[in-house]
Amino acid sequence: MRAQLTRDGTRRVEVRLGGGKDYRIEIAAGALEGIGAVARGTLSPHAQRIVVVSNAKVFGLYGERVAASLRGAEFDVATWLMGDGERHKSWRTLERTLAFFGEKGLGRSDAVIALGGGVVGDLAGFAAAVYLRGIAYLQVPTTLLAQIDSSVGGKTGVNTRTGKNLIGAFHQPRGVVIDTATLRTLPPREMTAGWCEAIKQGAAGDRHLFERTHQALDVRATAGRASVDDDGSLADLIAAQCAFKAKIVANDEREEIGRTDHRSRRILNFGHTVAHALEALTGYRRFRHGEAVGYGMLAAGELSVGLGLLAPAELESLRRTVRLAGRLPRADDLALAEILRALPADKKSVGGHVQWVLLEKIGRARIISDSEIGARLLRSALRAALARDL
Repeated sequence: MRAQLTRDGTRRVEVRLGGGKDYRIEIAAGALEGIGAVARGTLSPHAQRIVVVSNAKVFGLYGERVAASLRGAEFDVATWLMGDGERHKSWRTLERTLAFFGEKGLGRSDAVIALGGGVVGDLAGFAAAVYLRGIAYLQVPTTLLAQIDSSVGGKTGVNTRTGKNLIGAFHQPRGVVIDTATLRTLPPREMTAGWCEAIKQGAAGDRHLFERTHQALDVRATAGRASVDDDGSLADLIAAQCAFKAKIVANDEREEIGRTDHRSRRILNFGHTVAHALEALTGYRRFRHGEAVGYGMLAAGELSVGLGLLAPAELESLRRTVRLAGRLPRADDLALAEILRALPADKKSVGGHVQWVLLEKIGRARIISDSEIGARLLRSALRAALARDL
């Protein structure tokens, strides 16, 4: 799948899943102004009510523009604001969100809009999946991480005390609207988190995409953020990232556990085994998700080298690129024994064994059971990956 450039400068990616689940990703500066028209064009002709799920910070920046566009398209609009941060992607928040849907009288033909980052998108998508056994929703991601990753592919869910995203559903959106102008208001840490996810996708499945991401980061580091963000090249890279993920999802929508090939959707979990452990261990307060993935990728890279799968020079290329994404929060003060205890809670375990996504080379992943990884190697890889040099 490739992104298409329309006459008005919009980048467009088609996600083709079949079974009436196809949808379109539209990427453009100022795309929020057209959300009403997108909703009218993709939702049921009987849709009357829309609940916009967001948080106070994001809604304060963009909510009124979105609501005005929806009202202009003759929707009755209500707003539900959840807390900001991973710890609010919880069962309690889900219950309160569903109660709000009921209070506002959402019907089967009505819809939800997720306006915000990955936390908002996951929670709102899951609420849409289970309310009335499933109603339509649109993803309107406002962070780089959400734009290139979590808004595409239909994974929704909430966190619990026993692990991240252990309760959820596959529920595809009716469309994704990406306004690249929203990235101008993001703090540096949110951009770092998004860039780490961009690195992950290229490293796991597309070397050209990895090199393109590295080049963009290198330019930003030497010439400044505006050198990449304002000339359309960032929009092009976002479109390429979305197209890559759309291709993976179309090939393996529900992440079949029996697949271990390099085009399985499971390869997109590269870096996530350690990332989820770090997030859970710190109560979802220290790390942005992408920052934890940055450490997780390095741990997986160290394991790959230790098992003889990956050349040391490839690991160094990965390390340099993660470093370009931005400084990560400290992780070397976390107890190794506690990290090791948190690893088995990963939702990707099969038959009681954690399934690690490792690398044979940049752009080609390999899935390995933890039964093939010795305890000494695992401890050594974690120490090297979490060292205070990023």
